[in-house]
Amino acid sequence: MMNGKTVIVTGANSGIGKATAAGIVKLQGRVIMACRDPDRAEEAARDIRQQTGADSAQVAVKHLDLASLKSVQTFCENIIKEEPRLDVLINNAGIFQCPYTRTEDGFEMQFGVNHLGHFLLTHLLLDLLKSSAPSRIVVVSSKLYKHGEINFEDLNSEQFYDKALAYSRSKLANLLFTHELARRLEGSGVTVNALTPGIVRTNLGRHVHVPALAKPLFNLLSWGLFKSPEEGARTSVYLASSPDVEGVQGKCFAGCQPQVLLDKATSQDLASKLWDISEVMVGITT
Repeated sequence: MMNGKTVIVTGANSGIGKATAAGIVKLQGRVIMACRDPDRAEEAARDIRQQTGADSAQVAVKHLDLASLKSVQTFCENIIKEEPRLDVLINNAGIFQCPYTRTEDGFEMQFGVNHLGHFLLTHLLLDLLKSSAPSRIVVVSSKLYKHGEINFEDLNSEQFYDKALAYSRSKLANLLFTHELARRLEGSGVTVNALTPGIVRTNLGRHVHVPALAKPLFNLLSWGLFKSPEEGARTSVYLASSPDVEGVQGKCFAGCQPQVLLDKATSQDLASKLWDISEVMVGITT
C-alpha cells in the first residue's frame, strides 16, 4: 500500500500513464498527473476518481509540457513550493514516431520530450526526492531501444531524420540516463530503475500510418495481441510500490522481472557523454 505517498506521473491523461495513475490510487497513493493538455487530463482524473472512489486531493492535475524547458521549470518550481515531499517520480510521457518537428527550444521533438524534458524534470526535483528518501524514480523506456544509436554529431536530426530510428534513440537515451543517474544516486536513499512495457494498445501510435483497408484487421489484431494499458502499466506500478525492489538500483524490468540489456544501453562512456551534453542542452550549470 502507498498510504501517505505522493507520486508524479508524466503523461498520465491516457494509455499506460493513466493506468499507472489509477494503479497507484488503488494502492491508496496520491497522484499528481503531470500533463500537457489540461482538459484531457481533468477528464482522465474524473475517470480515475470514479473508478477508485478517490477525491480531488488524491488525484490532482498539473500542467507540464515536456516540449518546453520553461514549462518544466515552472512545473518544478510549483511542486517544490507546494509539496512537502515527493516519494516517486514516474517519467512516463512519450512521443512516438512523429513527423519531424521541433520543441519550443529547438530540439528534435522525440529526443526533446522523451529524453531532455524528463532529464531536466528529474534534475530539478532531485533535492525534493532526496529529502523524502527512501524515494524512487521510474523511467519508461521501450524494447525498441535496440534499434537506436546515439549520434553525438547530430542529436537534433538535422542531417538525417527517420522517425522510427529517432524514437529508438530517445528510448536508448532513457536507459543511458537511468544507468548514469543510478551511479550518481548511490547512497542517497533514492533509487532509479527503468522498464519496457511491451506493445500496448494506446494512442502513442497516432503518427503511425495504417492504410484504411487494413485498419479493421489491424484493430482486431491489436486487441488480440497487444497488452491492455492496465497490463502495460503493471511494471510501472510494481517499481513504484513493491518492497521487492527496495534498494534496487539502475536495472531495467519487463513483466516485473529484471532484464539483461544490450551493452550499448549500459556503456559508462556513452552514458557519461550523453549526460554531459544533455546538461549543456537544457542549460544546467554545475
